[in-house]
Amino acid sequence: MIKDLPENNVQDIAIAVALESESIESKIWYVYLINLKNQPIENVLVTSKGYGEKDGVQVKTSTLRHMFPEVKEQSFKLIEPIDEQTFGLNNEYWLSYYINKNIYDKKFIFLPESIVEMNFIKIPVLNKPGVMIL
Repeated sequence: MIKDLPENNVQDIAIAVALESESIESKIWYVYLINLKNQPIENVLVTSKGYGEKDGVQVKTSTLRHMFPEVKEQSFKLIEPIDEQTFGLNNEYWLSYYINKNIYDKKFIFLPESIVEMNFIKIPVLNKPGVMIL
């Protein structure tokens, strides 16, 4: 039963949306997985999708899956580019990984209009401006 499973809390792992570059015509954004732990994580799986309402119509994006054999301690991995047009949707990233033989998982959701300059920080390890969920 679910109550018999160990409660493995995800700590020191973040998903960040960072501004890569900017020109007069456009901005380039990427989504990153950031491992702030002092140990690597293994067999990392990230699924991503967007959903919500835009102009009064329910919208869903494709679900994408990304696999990384290892993310070293105090490092990051590029998950995917993200289009500014999806910032008005819920952008969900579901992360699963192993440390030793223990599995951990957590859902990270960037709410509509949360990826705005007012919420920017300097993202640790990555050293770029953006929004991060820890």
